[in-house]
Amino acid sequence: MASTVNTIDLQMKKNDVYPAPNNGQVPVPPGYVAPQAPVMMPVPQRPAGCPPGLEYLTQIDQLLVHQKIELAEVILGWESNNKYLVKNTLGQQVFYVAEENDCCTRQCCGPMRSFVLHVQDNMGQEVMTLTRSLRCSSCCCPCCLQELEVQAPPGTPVGYVIQKWHPFLPKFTVQNERREDVLKIQGPFCACNCCSDVNFEVLSLDESAQVGRISKQWTGILQEAFTDADNFGIKFPTDLDVKVKAVLFGACFLIDFMYFENNNNNK
Repeated sequence: MASTVNTIDLQMKKNDVYPAPNNGQVPVPPGYVAPQAPVMMPVPQRPAGCPPGLEYLTQIDQLLVHQKIELAEVILGWESNNKYLVKNTLGQQVFYVAEENDCCTRQCCGPMRSFVLHVQDNMGQEVMTLTRSLRCSSCCCPCCLQELEVQAPPGTPVGYVIQKWHPFLPKFTVQNERREDVLKIQGPFCACNCCSDVNFEVLSLDESAQVGRISKQWTGILQEAFTDADNFGIKFPTDLDVKVKAVLFGACFLIDFMYFENNNNNK
């Protein structure tokens, strides 16, 4: 069977035709594009001290996060587990991210729900786990604010994203595995800009220098209006500590849930 399939594939590439049961030939429709397998990022060599699976982050300064559109959410407004594809600037797949949650939590708590996100490499191995507990996010409540823990490998914390109280600005602190402050993240006054990207700036501890950026990218009027599937870009210095890169990667998902998961159906 395998040899037959290979023969047909070669014949299609050579003659540009579809095989037919009656041994006839059917012309390829105009504009036909054969499905292609996703291009995977080659596995780089893991340097000393780098957690397994994070070697992908050692050679890049930007990640693109694409949330998959779920038809059940578009048609019924029924919240499902989120799934994301993570790529580099060359379009090569780096990670696959899947949410683990129960139906009751998703429907009752909505975007404020607790969650566990499993991050897999291209070999299907889980290299990171992102955990968010159920907490408050109101600007009127200065306690029990949002927190995300990043584990790499699963079970070994490498950092945290902590929401800091502010009356009108989204603010977060990035911490290392020892709970020491490393960087800060600050968002805009309004995270609902129309027809443009929404930028969350990654800043030094004294907020005097910009280190990177997490951007919620504008995806078009239809997708923005009818789905909560979002695209993000994450930028950081290439020589930044790989564990801090992993925590900034986790911060992207916390920001997504907090500010961009509400769609018209949910409302």
